[in-house]
Amino acid sequence: MAFFFSKKPASVAQDLSISGAGDGTSGLDTFEVELLGHLDTLYAVSCRMTRSTTEAEDLVQDTVVKAMRARDQFEPGTNLKAWLLRILTNTFINRYRRGGLERDILEGPDVESLTDGWIGATTMRGMRDPETAALAPLVEAEVQRALDDLPPEFRVAVVLSDIEELSYKEIAEAMGTPIGTVMSRLHRGRKLLQKTLRDHAVAMGIVSEGSSNKADQAPTDLAAYRKRKRSAAV
Repeated sequence: MAFFFSKKPASVAQDLSISGAGDGTSGLDTFEVELLGHLDTLYAVSCRMTRSTTEAEDLVQDTVVKAMRARDQFEPGTNLKAWLLRILTNTFINRYRRGGLERDILEGPDVESLTDGWIGATTMRGMRDPETAALAPLVEAEVQRALDDLPPEFRVAVVLSDIEELSYKEIAEAMGTPIGTVMSRLHRGRKLLQKTLRDHAVAMGIVSEGSSNKADQAPTDLAAYRKRKRSAAV
């Protein structure tokens, strides 16, 4: 079962070629058909973690290869999406820890923003929160750098929760950790983001250092920054 992706595919499923299968599904067993159905999700998550279409394609390829090799360990009837995401996130974190990958990705020519479509319940609360009022000048690049600087486990948790909008249970299954650990990583990750973004705001003169004014405090929801950026451009 061989997988090949064209550069920046509009849909991974549509760009998938499977050797020996004319229509993309004939000749495949149930596991392979279900795996095929999750490729778009795997690719989307990979793009957001790596911010590089090339690295995302490689990450999905590795995930699929590992999944096929370990397919006997998957229990039919359970959550295949979470099982695949666990393989993907472990692969990403292991690559990150080997060093060098992240900086190469962030400086590559095909880097893309992670913040498009970052809409959810937390986002809507952040948009209504007056504490975002002082932060319009913060550019998207600062937000992205704050996310990039997170430890890999925290970044994965934030991406799966605040971008993919997975539940705590789904994230726990994907990361192979207890729900309590997921909640802790999200809390700590968001706190780190808040501190980094506030430091940027202080450095840019948007808020005063040591201010106790609620309007001068950086929100934890990154999508609020994108909302402010769009509003400021109108």
